[in-house]
Formats: sequence, C-alpha cells, structure tokens
Amino acid sequence: MPTVRTQPSSSSYDAIVVGSGPNGFSAGITLARAGLSVLMVEAQPTIGGGMRTKELTLPGFHHDVCSAVHPLGIASPFFASVPLRKFGLEWAQPEVPLAHPLDGGRAGVMLKDIDATAALLPGKDGKAYCQFYGGMKRTVEMLLPELLGPLLKFPRHPFHMAKFGLAGMRSAAGLARSKFKSDEGQGMFCGHAAHSVLPLGKPFTAAVGMMLATTGHMVGWPVAVGGSQSLANALGRYFQALGGEIVVGCKVEDLDALPKAQAYLFDTSPKGLIAIAGDLLPERYLNSLQRFRFGPGVFKLDLALSGPIPWTNPYCRQAGTVHLGGSLAEMVESEQACWEGRVAERPFVLLSQQSIPDPTRAPTGQHTCWAYCHTPPHFEGDLTGTILRQIERFAPGFRDLIIGSHGMNPRDLAAYNPNYVGGDIIGGVQDLVQMVRRPIFSSDPYATPVKNLFLCSASTPPGAGVHGMCGYHAARSALHRVFDLSATLED
Repeated sequence: MPTVRTQPSSSSYDAIVVGSGPNGFSAGITLARAGLSVLMVEAQPTIGGGMRTKELTLPGFHHDVCSAVHPLGIASPFFASVPLRKFGLEWAQPEVPLAHPLDGGRAGVMLKDIDATAALLPGKDGKAYCQFYGGMKRTVEMLLPELLGPLLKFPRHPFHMAKFGLAGMRSAAGLARSKFKSDEGQGMFCGHAAHSVLPLGKPFTAAVGMMLATTGHMVGWPVAVGGSQSLANALGRYFQALGGEIVVGCKVEDLDALPKAQAYLFDTSPKGLIAIAGDLLPERYLNSLQRFRFGPGVFKLDLALSGPIPWTNPYCRQAGTVHLGGSLAEMVESEQACWEGRVAERPFVLLSQQSIPDPTRAPTGQHTCWAYCHTPPHFEGDLTGTILRQIERFAPGFRDLIIGSHGMNPRDLAAYNPNYVGGDIIGGVQDLVQMVRRPIFSSDPYATPVKNLFLCSASTPPGAGVHGMCGYHAARSALHRVFDLSATLED
C-alpha cells in the first residue's frame, strides 16, 4: 500500500482531486507530471474506488469488490504511459480470455489470436469472424485514443472512424444476426455488447461489443496479480513518486472543508458534485446535471470454492471470464428485463474466475468466483439462487464446491460507493444521447462554468471502464483553463 495520511500536510495546493478511483489517479498523475502540487482525498480508509480487493468470504480468499478484468488497463493510452510495473503491478493473462457456454457442452471461445478463435467457430462463422475482426482490429488500434475521449471533435482518421461508426451504430442483436449464423458466434458477440447494460436491440450497442472483443485480440483480458487493489496501489505509489499526497478517511461534504487550491477535480457522479459544490454552480448547468440519467443496477456475488468450477465445456475451465447468457434470444430478454423493472428467469451473468490465471487469489487448490447480473435500479432483493442456477446450468455439481459466499445488491453497492447511484456501476446510462452529452453537450465536458471546478469520473467521456482517460482529459482541461499549461502522455 502507498503511504497515506488522515489529514493534509498543507493548507494549500495547486490542485485537489476528490476520489481515488482510476480516473482520480489519472487526473492526479497528469497534474503532478506537469509539476503541480496535488492532494488526493478519499472518503474510504483505503484507496481504489472500483479497484479494491477484500477478503469478502473467508480468510485467504481475495475478491475484487467491483472491477476485475482489465483489457483497457493495458490498452488505454493513459495506462500505457504509466510505468506501473516499476511500482509493483503484475498482470496475469488467462490462456482463454473469454468463453461463452451454451447448452449441450458447446461454447463460443475467444482466444487472443483472431485466426485461432475463428477456427473454433462452426460453419462459415469462422471466415466471417476473420473478415470482421481482422480489419476492425487495425481500425481500433488506430482509433483508440479518439474512441477513449470526447466525441464532439473532428476525427484525426475520418475514414477509419466512419468504418467503425457504420458498424458500431447498429444494435448488437442486429449485427450479431447479420455477421454470424451460429449460437456460438451470435452469443459471444452479444455477451461482449451486454457490458453496455443496455437493451441489445438498441442502436450503438454493437460498438461496445466491437471494442471489448477487439481489445481482447489486441492485449488479452488480464487480471492484476493479487487483485485489482494491486493496480490502485501501483497508481498510488507512482502518484506519490511524482510528489502527490493522499489523504484517506476524509469524506468531502463541502468545498470549504478542503484546503485552498487553484483547481478541484471530482471523481464523483454528477450527484456527488452537486452535493459538494452545487451552491457554486449556475442554475442552467445544475439543471443539466440533475437531468443526467442513471441506469440499471447489478447484483454481485462472490464465492469461495473448494476447487475449480466443473464446467462442461473444457475451454471454460481455462477462461478468465465466462459469459453465462445462453442464446442470443435469452440475452436479449435478460437485458430488456432490467429496463422493465424485472429480473429475467435466466439472467445474463458475467463471471470471472481470477484464481485460474492468478493462484494468489485463494489458498492452494482452492478458487474464487466473481459474478454479477443486471437488475432494475435500486433493487433490494437477493439473487444468489438465480445466479447459482445459471452457473450450475453449465457446470453441474458446482454448488457442492461453495464454502463461502458474499452478495451485494444495488442498495449495498450504492452504500459502498456513492458513485454507484442506484447500483449503476458504469457511471450513468451510455446510450447515444449520453455518449455525446456526458454529462453536458460540450467539446469540453469535464469543465464546469466555475473556472476551477472539473468533473473527471465515468460520468464524463469516454465513460465506464478502468482506462483512466476521463481523469486524463479532465486534468488536461484544468491544465489549460487554470494553469495555462498543456500535457501529453509520456513515460
């Protein structure tokens, strides 16, 4: 763990960052790299935001409380610029980044290599997969810095952006049906797209599926050795090496309670910004923040297991991530249900078995399981049995391995982290409107009408994910508007 304080060491700083999630750290690091004095203030006793790891079930079983698998932790331009290995971070790559089991022991399987993945798909889907992702991988590699930033700017690579946009603007269900004919191909694509937490028939959900699959082929779907807390700790050590200071256990309820600073950056939801500094914000901007929409919640289940999950399909036993959604039709029903105030009988379950690539997560021979499904917002029920049935469906005998469990519904998640409004872990709905208007319609959505106040959370572009780009762009805005400086990504 980095060295932390419970009180600031000074009465003034160049900049103060509220919140120590990935975007709080990317903002703080970007400012500190520019030579500024930066204080980071965290309400919880430990740093990390969505990157915390705890023994939620039994001693020796280390569970990621929220984020677990980090393709953008490697692929994002910000993280690629940060020497985290020097500060203690190690990545573990599963042999199989993703598997999507189906009834009867079949599965869609994503390997890092596109050709190897295609070879496992039935019929003509293999050729279709190579054609689609072969070109898309080159496009996303070129566009990634732009895709991970504000959309209201002219693209540097308009041809490639048009290519990505024409496919990405489609619904995930529509694109899956047009590109792939097998349950394996369709299910695997829509499983990626379901990370959007949107109905799979909505426009632009295909873009999420394309991004996640393509980054998997670019860098894999790694986990941090020891847990996501290891990523937070490495960011904290690097931030301190740059001169940054961290204070924990300090809940900010009023801006006047903080030391003086020339700039304040909030790794909070718009609701959090309103609660802390709403009296300083003009009415029109305040109204825009209040109209910001939050989406469905999640029910999350962590399990301690006496052995590996006995998946029927052998590829699932090597997979870091398993999408339990069944057929395309089942996933469409599941992801529509949570928008209609209900939970599907067979919900889409996102499952990670981090202890497969990273044995440090559990005692020798034993394993951890991290799983969640989408729910209506503010849902207060217990979906443990529902999730277990969906796992057992593809891994008979699974329940016999459970030796400890810990569940969190949307109410619990919102209490744990106020940024998860109503249990929404992605910082607000990411449909087309709120991709462009996040949280306001502006070429600089990080800046507020108050010159020294900035928002840097997942409620700003590019949105959810452990990529740090929201904080990086917000810090650049602050450097330009307040300090008359510029910043570039650098080692």
